[in-house]
Amino acid sequence: MEKVSLKALAMSRSLNRWVERLCVALVIVLVLDVWLGILARYVLPWNLTFTEELARYLMIWVALLAISTGICYRQHVGVLILFDCFPRPMRKFLALSFDVIGFAFFAFMFFYGLGYVERGFSQLTMIFGMPRGYPYLIIPVASGLACLQFALVAVYDFFAPDPHPAAERA
Repeated sequence: MEKVSLKALAMSRSLNRWVERLCVALVIVLVLDVWLGILARYVLPWNLTFTEELARYLMIWVALLAISTGICYRQHVGVLILFDCFPRPMRKFLALSFDVIGFAFFAFMFFYGLGYVERGFSQLTMIFGMPRGYPYLIIPVASGLACLQFALVAVYDFFAPDPHPAAERA
């Protein structure tokens, strides 16, 4: 049983490493884009209107991708003081309850996000003129990653002898 929980935790951490790398790359592009926008507006005589829209979409992508990282490290739910007051069986039930509720919410977001993306392909962005479905893809992608992370941490919580929401995972 302990082996199953450790394997689920290892898979969760492995997936998280890739998501963190993607987030770092997107933040680097976001910072460079914002600096380019500042230079173009106040220093150089360039008319670069795309920087504001690109920064907006990059920021949304990074924020939504980072949700799965919060789930992996259990930094998203629970008050530790309250959680630690309960006996071990109740903590396990509480942790699994958080996982099921979170999974249900992000499954709902995934399902409705697909429709949102589909409708987005019939609209164009203001500056780029590309279909809005491309930036909106982050909704089902991030929701799917969140569901996967919730499933992995739920397996860990179920098979771990004493689930702890954040301190042992950070």
